[in-house]
Amino acid sequence: MRFHAALATGADLEAACRAAAEEIRRALGDGPIDLAMVFASTRYGADIDRLPVLLQELLQPRTLVGCSGAAVVTATQACENRHAITVLAGRLPGVDIDAAAIGTADLPDADGPPGAWRDLLPPRAAHASGLLVLCEPFHFDANALLAGLDFAFPGVPKAGGIASGSRHPEGHSLFLGRSTHRTGAIVLALTGNVVLDTVIAQGCRPIGRPGRVSRSDRSRLLAVDDAPVQKFIEEQLCNLSPEDLTLADDSPLFLGIATDPFAERTEAGGYLVRNVVGFDREGALVVAGDLGIGRQIQLHLRDRQSGTEDLERQLQLAAPTQSAAALLFRCLGRAGPDHEQFARQAPGVPLAGFHCNGEIGTFGDTTHLHGYTAAIALLRPRDGADAR
Repeated sequence: MRFHAALATGADLEAACRAAAEEIRRALGDGPIDLAMVFASTRYGADIDRLPVLLQELLQPRTLVGCSGAAVVTATQACENRHAITVLAGRLPGVDIDAAAIGTADLPDADGPPGAWRDLLPPRAAHASGLLVLCEPFHFDANALLAGLDFAFPGVPKAGGIASGSRHPEGHSLFLGRSTHRTGAIVLALTGNVVLDTVIAQGCRPIGRPGRVSRSDRSRLLAVDDAPVQKFIEEQLCNLSPEDLTLADDSPLFLGIATDPFAERTEAGGYLVRNVVGFDREGALVVAGDLGIGRQIQLHLRDRQSGTEDLERQLQLAAPTQSAAALLFRCLGRAGPDHEQFARQAPGVPLAGFHCNGEIGTFGDTTHLHGYTAAIALLRPRDGADAR
């Protein structure tokens, strides 16, 4: 399994595609390319429709998928507010690769059987080792797709991101083969001699003490440890250090929800971090996530240092130096050069990616649409052969 990542800049799309393709051919040599993952700046405008055709001609990959983004990255460079493309191309012996474009009308009913969701992909993908998902932000229900894919492919790691860079409903692009799609999603299934590991760095740290949900109504938190939620929040804020209190005054609070419903104690990094919308008229704390009775929760704060430390900790657990390649899906609003941090901890591992409108990654046993997060997909051969 061998990959190379190339980044090319310039307003001339054809010249950028040619430069990226030539670099990849120099690195990989002659022979067929099995997979090309492509991310391109929305600054190319309508000309971006030519990109998959150009790269298909230049590289002739068996499978090409990708999307547009506000910024594109490799392990050594990030290009924001510039004309740029990045391509991760590789040979994956013993790996079957299938991809499908999915529209809103293709999604089964929420109560449909797993088979209806598996039918969204080619039959061979039923035994997938990993799924990569790219969506556009305006027309498509990414959460419905992720829930359906978890239902149909339980235990299969999933990662990806939401296209970014345009405020226009038709301004984002998804690539599959020679085609460009303005709406929907692209799902790539990897089957056979491949492992997809996911790294999720949410960039938050817990503050105060944990508590347990004693009364809730789906996303409305009413009581913690048998006390009104307002009392719990006030108690945590009153006991913050002056530095954290200043940060809490200037930044939004988040709520961490333990991924293990039976955990007696949840360590940092074991919480799914969700946005806090605010208090409603009945005094409930409204959170962007479901809250089960008895689930451990804890307030969280986000800052640059926390993001750096969280990513470092998650990468250490994932051992990325054993990977053949990596894909980085990083929030537009996230601080810090995540690609450089990855390069320091996994020198020589090819990486490509883009800045997203939302990051997709499996956390615990469930795949979520995250925010302010770095989601990394690591690829390596299942048979333990030299990844590079």
